[in-house]
Amino acid sequence: METTTYIAMNRFKIVRGKEDVFEKIWKERDSKLGEVKGFINFNLIKGKENDEFTIYASHSTWSSEIDFINWTKSESFREAHKNAGQSKEIYIGHPEFEGFKVVL
Repeated sequence: METTTYIAMNRFKIVRGKEDVFEKIWKERDSKLGEVKGFINFNLIKGKENDEFTIYASHSTWSSEIDFINWTKSESFREAHKNAGQSKEIYIGHPEFEGFKVVL
């Protein structure tokens, strides 16, 4: 049985000047992650800016990759992402997913 902690991240390029809109979407989101088996914590982190966009990443920590995958197949996941297609104008491209198994 897998017990390695897993970190799931999505990187977003947000149009300059739309950062407040993006952050508001996340602040008002009802993710229900606290009720999901294996969920440990979540952070929305802000990175570098340039003339075109600001980098953000959603960063969630899970007890295992399997717990994360199970969440992505759940009704809670579908509910949390039901409005993801709205506000397309604030994004440059699609989010880029990266998953990591914690080594140390």
